[in-house]
Formats: sequence, structure tokens, C-alpha cells
Amino acid sequence: MDLPVEQWKSYVKQKWISLEPALKERFCPALSLQDCFLLVSSLFQPEDEEYLSSLANNYCVKKDPQMALFYKTEGNQRFQKKKYQTAGMLYSKALSHTEVSTPERAVCYANRSAALFHLDQFELCLEDIERALAEGYPHQLRHKALLRKVECLLSLGRAGEATDVLCYLEREVTADQSSNNQQVLLGKLSQLKAKASKGNSFVGQPTMASKTQEALEPLEENHRISCASVAVSLQMSPRKGRHLVADRDILPGEILVKEEAFVSVLRPGEGLLLQGSAAKTLDKQFDSEDLHCHRCLRRLLASVPCQGCSYAKYCSQTCAQLAWEDYHQRECSLGGLLLALGVFCHVAFRTVLVAGSAEIRALAGQSRQEAPEEPDLASVPGCDADRRYRSSYRAIFNLLPHAEKQSAESLFLCSLSVVALCKRLGEASPAAPVAGTSTSKSRAGASPELKILGEAMLKHVLQLRCNAQAVVTVRESGSGDKPVASSEQVALAVALFPVLSLLNHSCDPNTSVTFSSSTAEIRASRAIAEGEEILHCYGPHKCRMGAAERHKALLEQYFFECQCQACLSELGSRARRGASLHRAFRCPDCQAPLQGESMLRCSRGACNVLIPEVDFQLELYELQQLSKTAQEMLESGQPDKSLKLLMICKKEAERLLCPEHLMMGEIEDHLAQAYATLGNWQEAARHLRSSIQTAEAHYGPSSIEVGQELFKLAEVLFNGCAVPEALNTIQKAERILSVHLGPQSTQVRDLLEMKACLEQSVGAYLAKGGLWPANTHPMQ
Repeated sequence: MDLPVEQWKSYVKQKWISLEPALKERFCPALSLQDCFLLVSSLFQPEDEEYLSSLANNYCVKKDPQMALFYKTEGNQRFQKKKYQTAGMLYSKALSHTEVSTPERAVCYANRSAALFHLDQFELCLEDIERALAEGYPHQLRHKALLRKVECLLSLGRAGEATDVLCYLEREVTADQSSNNQQVLLGKLSQLKAKASKGNSFVGQPTMASKTQEALEPLEENHRISCASVAVSLQMSPRKGRHLVADRDILPGEILVKEEAFVSVLRPGEGLLLQGSAAKTLDKQFDSEDLHCHRCLRRLLASVPCQGCSYAKYCSQTCAQLAWEDYHQRECSLGGLLLALGVFCHVAFRTVLVAGSAEIRALAGQSRQEAPEEPDLASVPGCDADRRYRSSYRAIFNLLPHAEKQSAESLFLCSLSVVALCKRLGEASPAAPVAGTSTSKSRAGASPELKILGEAMLKHVLQLRCNAQAVVTVRESGSGDKPVASSEQVALAVALFPVLSLLNHSCDPNTSVTFSSSTAEIRASRAIAEGEEILHCYGPHKCRMGAAERHKALLEQYFFECQCQACLSELGSRARRGASLHRAFRCPDCQAPLQGESMLRCSRGACNVLIPEVDFQLELYELQQLSKTAQEMLESGQPDKSLKLLMICKKEAERLLCPEHLMMGEIEDHLAQAYATLGNWQEAARHLRSSIQTAEAHYGPSSIEVGQELFKLAEVLFNGCAVPEALNTIQKAERILSVHLGPQSTQVRDLLEMKACLEQSVGAYLAKGGLWPANTHPMQ
């Protein structure tokens, strides 16, 4: 949903078709963004606004008491089944539909505190108890919440605070002569007092936020480029534009850029469409808007809801307050409209809200001035007066919108969407739409400030096509209680990173990017020589696409023909085109690799097989669907059935595909997960070794993909107590993942914990005269 919803796109397309030819011709490369905004403003009609409003109403973001009751009831049912994490998420969704200072909100907080207690999330549990009490939790139920508070405090080793609460409770219970279970409560208090006096405690797990938040390494910042390392410098050339180069030799794993997003907007999930679709969320994973903070993108376990809408959720009251002050107070009532207009429009709107009217006015005025024909380092677009390039709105404002390269129809869609949003902003309230703007209207019907705002928003929407950065995260699927969890990479949000935008593209980049909340880290993925350009992959990578496919994708989205070394080498090699790893099909007669583009022939000269590629692609699609069904069985708790189906998939894949085809690796990976679920660590390890071989053939032995597979193998070997191989695998995985993710990343820390545990087991093994401890079962 980066672009508007399909209904609005179709509506605008029909409006475009119906325009007079003379009007269409005005949408030409010579048309400035200011004139474009004004022209489309004159074409925007009341019926357009009415239709868009009807679409926005489908995206219900208002608080609904019935939905609060629905989610609370569902949460209670999950709680009774001891599915505490799901129950907690449902209570959070219920909270988002409750009003401030109501009994409903207090009960939801109390119920969620109970779920958090069972998850050993004691700090979060305490926060929810305090919120429940502050929201007016019913007096007759307060003792339940306070007893839970005592148990949390004892579990955290805070016996003194627990004793204070117990004394208060004892006075309250003793004074309440009307209570039917007074003696039971006093007995419970006596037990907890005894426990508090002993000082016994069990420290629970870290909260979700602290567990998933990685400790970022410090960066020696460049005095010319904010958020960039001293190892790089900013250069400018007519062919490459602004770009970064190495100022010295750079080692693999070095941090080159560490930048907080100027703005980021979560990509909404599919479960938001209609008010009646709420029950669908119970049959699948929760969507991104339920799982991540809408400001910092941190993973949520106990969200703080927005007070005005049911959509925005935050990791803390601090994030909620900062978001409200910076932008959400303007966005809150427009939630349905922003969802209908798409993420790009939302990012553009949030960008101008964060920047503020004064800076937009100043930069818009400067942009009217004639720029030098051959800019040098003294006039690099985006630099401040002191020649420093900062991660700032100035840098964003100077990113190229490439309006002249986008189709007239696409320009019309973006312009009409921005005009519609500005129209709504002007009508929303007497308050100015952006801090510092004027509400006085000109004869054209909109304030001059709103026109500047609209032009800036249109510029940002167009910029996002080439400069938007997808913030990705790895999300585990299933219940999360499996020995080896299935995971997938998810595009979590769309963000603007001004410094990251300086990096040019290569299909074989020398950097890798990772995200921690809303912070991007760019690391050298291999050694970079002094003077070499720092290059980033915009998506089409040589390991995932052929050169022709990459060229098409880059030209369509980014308007350039890639001339990187990987493309030049691949396009110059007919042999590579004929035997691509992306299409490694086998001859049905002799099992040799097939070659060709649309008609495939056997690579063995003696074999005359000639078969259309489309036949193989159809069989491959059916195989992928079969594998998907097997994976769904595994995640639904049917490992035996999944295993049987996966064995069929493997046999079929061996007939159809060459061993290095990615699908072969995926099936081996799924088989490993199935065997791990059944506790057969030796078979799981065997299949993971095959999966690693496929990953190495595609991505290279030092790639992050191989590192992730080695991490899985390390987990399996650890669980199977295969100590020597586990230690060796941990070392390999640590070496690779430290380069791509950093030594402080969650996965590297997990590897180090496994290593320490295994070394401790080896010590115990030696101390007992070479006998394995009774609770270990080595695979080998």
C-alpha cells in the first residue's frame, strides 16, 4: 500500500482518461511542481472529495466500544487456554478502542497485566497494573491487581516495595468486614509476607523491548557528513551525482553510516480493511500496526494506545507523547484518509509536519533561485551554509523528484492525492494545518501557506519513488515455541534516510544494511579500498535476479540503466545467461541442466530435448504450492504430515530442478525444521547442511544468507549436543553475521551464549572423567 488503494487509482485513471487532450498536454516535463499542484487543484471537484471520503470510511480508525468488547472477550478465551501472548495482543487491540478514564480501559489493562505476568514480563506487568489503578479499576477488584503487583516485585527481587504493598493490603482487607473471602485473602497475604521476609526472588525474562533492541556500536562521526563514518567522504560528479567514497582502506564489518530515519511510517496490514473484518486477525499473525511502535518501530508486547484513534500504538507513553507533539495531533483525525491514499502520501505529509512551515517556506524560496550548472563540493545540494551534509529536512528537500521522468498519468495520480489531502487539511479545523501556517484564504480558495505545503508534499511523494527506504525486519512465524522457528523478512515501514540516500546502486554492493528500530546501519560487507565508491543495493541483486530482469526493474522504478560491474560481466557472458542459477531446470531424459531463454534445450549435445520454459515454470509453481501447504501443516502442529509431504516435494524437486536451484534449498530448510520439531536433531542437521550448500552456490560463502543458515544449524547442533561441530558452526556463523549485523546484534549474542553453554558442558564432561552429564544426548 505504498501507493493509494486500487479503488482510488481506478477512479483517478478514469478521471485522467476523461480530461481534454489540451489539459493532458500540460502535464509535460516543463510543468513545474507548483504549477502542477495549482492545475490539479483547479480540477479537483466535490464529487472527487465525496468518493475519496467514502473510501476512507472503509478504513475504520475510530474507537468503537463494540470492538473493545469483542477483543477483550477473545482475549479472555485465549487466556483461559493459556495462550498468554495472543491474549495480551488481543487485550492491546481492545485497549485501542477504549476511551481514557473508563472502567473498560482499566479492566483491559488489568487483564493484560495478568497475561504479562504469566509471560514473566514483570516490569511491563507492573506498568499495566499502575495504569489500571490510575484509570479507575473497580475497588472490589483492586486486591487482585495489588496481589499481582506484590508477586511481580518479589520476582524482581524488590522485597521492600512488596512488603509496603502487603502492609497496605492487609489494612484494607482487615478494615473491610463485608468481604466474604476476608480470611482467604489474609492467608494469602501471610504467605506472601513470609516469602518477602526470606528475600527469595526469581528474576524474569527481559521485556520484549529490551530483548529485541540491539546495542548499537558507537560511530566516530564524520565532521562533514552527519551519521557517517570518518572513513568516507562526500563527492560530486555530473555522472554519479552526490556519492560517498572510501577515504581509506575499510575492513569488512566496519560501520559506514548509522542514521535515524527523518520520518518513518508503518506499512499497514491487510486486516484493517473493513470494520467487520476484525475476526480475521484471530486466524493469522497480527499485522505490523499491532506489533510495532508507530513512532520508533520497536517491537511491542504491551502497547500504549493513542487517545484519539484506534490505529496508532506506541511502545511507551514517551513515544506516544513525542509522536503527538511532532505530527500525530494533525494525523489522528485523518487516519482513514491517509490509509486510503497510501504510505507514500502519508510519509510526505509526516515529513512536512516534522519540518514545519518556516523551514519549508525558506527552502521553497531558495529553490526558486537558479542553481549553478556545474555544482562542486562548495555547493552540493542539501549541504548547509557550513558545507556540512546533515540528516535534515534540507537534505530531503534537495533530493531529486524526477518529475520529468514519471508518466503524466502517474504525476496526475500523485497530484490529485496531495490536493485531496490539502483540501481536507484546510477544512479540518480552524487551527493551521502545519505549525506556523496561516489560515487566511486567497481568492483561489486555499491559503498561500497551504499551497506551499501542497507543493512540498507533491515533491516528497515523487521523491519517494527513488529515495524511499524499506525498513525490514525478520519476523518469526507460528507460535514461537518451536526449537527452530520459521522466519521471513518483512517490509515493516517506509522511511526517509537523507544520508543513506547518498549511496548509489550496485547489483553486487560492497555494503549491507540492517535496521534496529528506526535506525539504519550500513556496514562494509567486504574489504573496500581507498578511493572506491560505497555502493548499496536498491533491491535487484545479482544473486536474486538475472541481469535483464534487474535492468528492467531499475529502469522502471529508478529511471537509470545499471552499468555496474556485475551487470557488465553478466551481460557479456553468454554462458552465464544460458545456465542461470535462477532457472536451473533439469533435462527429463538425462537430468543434465537445460539452457536457453524461452525454449530450453539440454546442455548435452547428444540429447535433443527441446521444451518450452513455461512448462517447467508451471511445474515449479505447483511444487511451490505443495511446499507451502507442507509448511502450513508444520506451523499448525502437524509435523508428521508435513514431513511426508515435504519428502514428496523433495523427490519432485530432484526430478525437476538442478541441485543448486533455490527451491531445493528451501525444501531442505523446511525438512530441517520438521525434523527439529520432532526432536530428530541429526536429520535436521543433515538437511540444513544441504540448504547451506545451496545458499553458498547462490549468495557466496560469506553472505548474510549463508550466515542465517549457519545460525539455524548451530541451534540444531546445540540442541542435539553435537559439541565439536556446534562450536565450529557457531564460529563460522559468528564471523559472517558479525560483518553483516555487527558484534552486538541479537543473533551474534545468541551464538555467544550457545558457545558459552557448550564450553561449560565440555568442562563438566572433562571434570567427570569424560562422562556426559545425564541430561545431555549427543547426536554424534
